[in-house]
Amino acid sequence: MAERRPRPASPARKHTWRRATRPPAAPPANETRYSAPSASAPAGREADSVVQAALYRDGVRVATPSSLADTFRELREQRDGMAWIGLARPTEAELLSLAAEFDLHELAVEDAMEAHQRPKLERYGETLFVVLRAARYLDAPEEVDFGELHVFVGPDFVITVRHAAAPDLSGVRRRMEETPDLLKLGPEAVLYAILDAVVDGYAPVVAGVQNDIDEIETEVFSGDPEVSRRIYELSREMVEFQRATRPLVGMLHQLMAGFAKYGTDEELQRYLRDVADHVTHTSERVDGFRQALTDILTVNATLVTQQQNAEMRALAEAGFEQNEEIKKISSWAAILFAPTLVGTIYGMNFTHMPEVDWVLGYPFAVVLMAAVCVSLYFIFKRRDWL
Repeated sequence: MAERRPRPASPARKHTWRRATRPPAAPPANETRYSAPSASAPAGREADSVVQAALYRDGVRVATPSSLADTFRELREQRDGMAWIGLARPTEAELLSLAAEFDLHELAVEDAMEAHQRPKLERYGETLFVVLRAARYLDAPEEVDFGELHVFVGPDFVITVRHAAAPDLSGVRRRMEETPDLLKLGPEAVLYAILDAVVDGYAPVVAGVQNDIDEIETEVFSGDPEVSRRIYELSREMVEFQRATRPLVGMLHQLMAGFAKYGTDEELQRYLRDVADHVTHTSERVDGFRQALTDILTVNATLVTQQQNAEMRALAEAGFEQNEEIKKISSWAAILFAPTLVGTIYGMNFTHMPEVDWVLGYPFAVVLMAAVCVSLYFIFKRRDWL
């Protein structure tokens, strides 16, 4: 990667790399921002963008410039030095000044300005450009928050550009400074430490998502009506998580393929292989989560369909019972209507009605009403209306 190669690792620190790059038990402190902006920059702007810049020689910090201009000047004065510059949401002018000073490729600078890039690794001459997607799990809303990080790695500099709160690189810088034997390996060591910090940040996300899936499974079988929305939202987050982790596997294999060509330190090779294993494991877990959510969504759809079918069946049964009652009521109404009709006819006050003066008129009317009622009863009974 660089013309000036770092010194080989000494036996005394052979197994100190993982201890130095692992996060401490307590959460890292907030990054210290500058209070003295550059004279050439707008007041307060560089103080907000430049999170921290420092110069190192043989793994020890030798200067902490107060502006980008001072960083450029002191780096030119420091022979065999390395600059590590951290930026957060920088302005276009700041990125262009970095591009001019460190000869950054215009395509990489354009990507860093626009952000919203997929994870990738590009080499422009002696400069390596890496895009990473960090993730963190937010406990309160039970959501996954994604951040984007751009890293420029050159022969004597490392530039990080963040566009979100994650990842917090102050802990990486502090742990590297506490282990100068590792930091003296140069920009490659810083890059791999950043990769490890991003990948380690995936572990709490995986644990949080696993807990969410367990809760969703319980909600699905308890019939929670809001669970479909939660499954959909978590599935979308898993798609973003896949986009963050899948490309990392290929990127790390690209770096491992260049071990011999760029003379990567043996300790760093072991470290990078370990990071690649973690990324592969995380990517497989994320793939499993997405498949599990797909299966859960299918099961939930099946349960919802079964519930709807049961409700429709209940409605149909209720409608059938109601129809049966209506049939009975209608049948008895028709049976009772027959004698009423006969009685109504003979209750008319007409002068000339043949049956009125007939001796058998009354028995005839009663027998007629009974016959009609009995006939209607057997007709309805035969049709199962009664």
